[in-house]
Amino acid sequence: MTIRAVVKGVGHYLPERVVPNSEFEKTLDTSNEWIISRSGIERRHFAAENETTSELAAHAARAALSAAGVEPNSVDAIIVATSTADNTFPSAATMVQNLIGNTKGFAFDVQAVCAGFVFALSNANALIVSGQARSVLVIGAETFSRIMDWTDRSTCVLFGDGAGALLLAAEEGQGTNADRGILSTDLNSDGRYKDILYVDGGVATQNTGVLKMEGREVFRHAVEKLAATAHTALSKANLGADDVDWVVPHQANIRIIQSTAKKLGVGMDRVVVTVQDHGNTSAASIPLALSVGVERGQIKPGDLIVTEAIGGGLAWGSVVLRW
Repeated sequence: MTIRAVVKGVGHYLPERVVPNSEFEKTLDTSNEWIISRSGIERRHFAAENETTSELAAHAARAALSAAGVEPNSVDAIIVATSTADNTFPSAATMVQNLIGNTKGFAFDVQAVCAGFVFALSNANALIVSGQARSVLVIGAETFSRIMDWTDRSTCVLFGDGAGALLLAAEEGQGTNADRGILSTDLNSDGRYKDILYVDGGVATQNTGVLKMEGREVFRHAVEKLAATAHTALSKANLGADDVDWVVPHQANIRIIQSTAKKLGVGMDRVVVTVQDHGNTSAASIPLALSVGVERGQIKPGDLIVTEAIGGGLAWGSVVLRW
């Protein structure tokens, strides 16, 4: 008997305010055409002034629980992947726990920037496989609009706010790659590259800071490392690119998505793309894309999914799962 962490429900939430590329034309030397040509992004959502990351996360969590037909108190653990938690502490996850009315589980945050959801999924899988939890709510939520330098056209046009969530539960499998649930994970990091993508604030500086990025360097590392981690995770599950129904990548930039798919050997007709509507929502982008993929009718039960992401750290990784 093999215990698998199986997806039982998925949901997402986007703030009401939609920001088209044209809005940046008022304050920056940029244009709708320039932004689309370099990123594929057409619009993104920004949180309202009084909307917090934990509130976005709670909305997505409720949607995932509703899709699974599960009550909040039946959840054993809540993991929130975020780099933009409401406070230094306590964790956003404990705030979500309170907001959704879970009083019996435990909750904690994972911080691996854009790769956060992949790291959170891997942690949730470990909790379930080891028997420490029977069900885990895994959420990616961000309000990156709060850490933007609005004078830097190379970064501020790329990011958006939102949240997505998956509910995972333990199920018995046969121990083969035909099982439903998480089949393999691959996590990596290399702190030598911390200076190519970071926020210049925190406890040491006593201010929130803003995002700084060396775009060309991030692009180069992203394509190479995302394809490699996806190949590794597939290999761990004794699977190959031809077995993949859908790649659901971190939605950072359409050129990164296209280049990684090509390097992986998967056609764009098998890639879920949402970057045009959401921008880069960091740790929220993969669960958002999974939820939208289900909503669109793309992702169906039994489909083999590969998710991969890279973020500041650098931190990167992938998860192979059967829906």
